[in-house]
Amino acid sequence: MADSNASASSGTERAAILLLALGEQDAAEVLKHMGPKEVQRVSLTMAELTDLSRDRVGNVLSEFRSIVDNQTALGVGADKYVRSVLTKALGEDKAGSLIDRIMIGSQASGLEDLKWMDPRAVAEVIRLEHPQIIAIVLSYLDSDQAAQVLAVFPDKVRLDIIMRISSLDGVQPSALHELNTILEKQFSGNSSNSLKSSGIGGVKTAANIMNELDSATEGALMDGFRDSDSTLAEQVEELMFVFENLLEIDDRGVQTLLRDVTSDKLVVALKGASELLKEKVFKNMSKRAAEMLRDELEVAGPVKVSDVETAQKEIVALARRKADAGEIALGGSGGEQYV
Repeated sequence: MADSNASASSGTERAAILLLALGEQDAAEVLKHMGPKEVQRVSLTMAELTDLSRDRVGNVLSEFRSIVDNQTALGVGADKYVRSVLTKALGEDKAGSLIDRIMIGSQASGLEDLKWMDPRAVAEVIRLEHPQIIAIVLSYLDSDQAAQVLAVFPDKVRLDIIMRISSLDGVQPSALHELNTILEKQFSGNSSNSLKSSGIGGVKTAANIMNELDSATEGALMDGFRDSDSTLAEQVEELMFVFENLLEIDDRGVQTLLRDVTSDKLVVALKGASELLKEKVFKNMSKRAAEMLRDELEVAGPVKVSDVETAQKEIVALARRKADAGEIALGGSGGEQYV
């Protein structure tokens, strides 16, 4: 078996190796500038890294040095440099999230504080605000946290909020500054005066949040969405990643995903899948494992639709996490290398 330490790895793993090489003090300074999700993901990867070879660490450090040497020459814009370095170090999705926060301003403590809070606590903080304010706040949060906050609100309020998120087309600096000031006052902090405009919100943000909701909540919310604005609802649906979209993942990606899915959960999830998707799953398993799975599907009795949807949601959530970590590409070919 090849030495995985010497092989290509995900952006998250490279970032983790770089932080380990920096030492405790410098690594801590870097982590201060990352959001909670990035800190959790990178820290978990750091904890899991064992028996790193000198060559592997050297390769990562050489790669980072090469990036810096090639992109800090005179004439290269600071924004372009920061965007490029973060993208190469953390991957496009995680870097994009971090860049958004940098563009909003490092002093946006009111909004940033919410990312470290329990979803119910966030809902309590913003529940009396205007729905438009709530929509902006949820657009700023990571999609999984935003979905948990949204689930706390009553059905009618949820629909209003998700429609407002879908319709958002950026936020004016004055509005963002005012929102941050309101939140900072609640946290007894100081107001910020250097916020920049941000392209938060929109149908993609709404789709990401909808993806994170449980099936029953998502279904009821989408039904109301279609009744209120069918065109906007259709745009959101087109961007949502559902179980059948696993067909778009390349074979290596499916194999990577299946390694972390239990047989029991897969059987339940495939109960509601198309024959085309079932065949894709069978194709990416060993012959013996595929035969066993076929047998389990044949002998399995009726399964509640809600159980099927829950299993599918869990697998889709796993796929999104692996995509965020650079392990698979949801759009098919491309993405990180595999080992």
